[in-house]
Amino acid sequence: MKEMEKQQVVEKIMEYVGGKENIENAWHCMTRLRFDLKDRSLVKEDEIKALDGVMGIQYAKEQLQIVLGTSVHKYYEILMQMLDLKEDEAGKPAGEEKKKDVITWFMDMVSGVFGPIVPAIAGAGMIKGLIGGLVALGLISNATDTYKVIDMLASGVFNFLPFFIAASAAKKFKTNQYIAIAMASIIMYPTMVNAAAAGEVSSFLFGGVIPVPVFNYSGSVIPIIFSVFALSYIHKWVDRIVPEAARTVVTPTLSIFISGFFTLVVIGPIGIYLGKALAWVLDLVFGISPILAGFIMGLIRPASILVGMHHAMTPIALENFATKGWDMLMPMMFIANLSIVGAACGCYFKETTQKDRSIVLSAVLSGILGITEPALFGVLTKYKKGFLAATIASCVGCMFIGAFGVRLYGYITSSVFSIPAYIGPYFIWAALGWIMTVAISFALSYLFVVKMDRK
Repeated sequence: MKEMEKQQVVEKIMEYVGGKENIENAWHCMTRLRFDLKDRSLVKEDEIKALDGVMGIQYAKEQLQIVLGTSVHKYYEILMQMLDLKEDEAGKPAGEEKKKDVITWFMDMVSGVFGPIVPAIAGAGMIKGLIGGLVALGLISNATDTYKVIDMLASGVFNFLPFFIAASAAKKFKTNQYIAIAMASIIMYPTMVNAAAAGEVSSFLFGGVIPVPVFNYSGSVIPIIFSVFALSYIHKWVDRIVPEAARTVVTPTLSIFISGFFTLVVIGPIGIYLGKALAWVLDLVFGISPILAGFIMGLIRPASILVGMHHAMTPIALENFATKGWDMLMPMMFIANLSIVGAACGCYFKETTQKDRSIVLSAVLSGILGITEPALFGVLTKYKKGFLAATIASCVGCMFIGAFGVRLYGYITSSVFSIPAYIGPYFIWAALGWIMTVAISFALSYLFVVKMDRK
């Protein structure tokens, strides 16, 4: 779609959501334009759905999500210009923000923080998966300089993940982005990283009295999110009490010292232990029964994508890679994606026009490449029994690979290009799970949507 056409679509979206004055907050993830609105009753849903490029709309709590595909950032840039906002000013309503319940706040926080950095994580993860597959096939040795160079290209993002999260979290929490990055530099400073790697000391003593716990924060997620969240309040408080003439120097100085010290002594350790507690809960569920864990994951994953909460699983997977070196959730996410693809394929035979069939084929192709929203909103919300078929197949597939302990050793997108990352001892079970999932979802979708509904 041409830029002028996108501008016209954005103009219509603004009109149909109630106008500029009804928009309280606007941001985007990989495929969706997200809005916090003052009055939902002003939204014209049918008119939005009819716009070119709109694949569907969805409400998650009070948040309006408009699915526009992977070019959503282009629509977002146009929207920011129409709202007369810079990107780092987005989401700042004129008045006070409305109180949100914990679930809504968490969903907004995760999508707002992880949505913008997913491309970097996904790109690096893809390289990591491909090089891992080449090593497993014996096509390249991990002792060569070539491998070391490629590993640098792939692993840099994950080793220094706190910097990416800090920059994104600063925008979400509306605080100074560069001071937020300073928080990441504090916990990632070589003194801390090297001490944690050596394992010779458990803490530093500040002033000979206050212990500063030593942890390896490389690849961590939760500590830096909490740190930037605290910074957003500390920076405002400092800026309020410092005289205006001294704010240029004194405000950042005090903000870095207070927030950094608080992060090292309190927030960082809490974040690390919270991550360990989360890993413990997951280990407990998988310890009780990997099949049960697979059933739960398979059940909630398609629905979580539908309502835009699937990013909530990203920090869990990243924590697993950082703490354990492997993860069993990512393979299940891939299974869920394939179940959606298979179900959409089954719905193809329900369509009677070439245009509708081409929409299904386009959605299937996007799903194979890891973007399932077109299949969900363009096909499976239209045929609800197709979504049921996808959910059933997702449960069965996740239970199967859970039973055989299929896992990944590095973050990678859930697409056909991630297959080389599975090469290894679990590949045969992963492959059988993929085939089983697509076959079941296609068969059930064809049966439910085509056969049972055919007059």
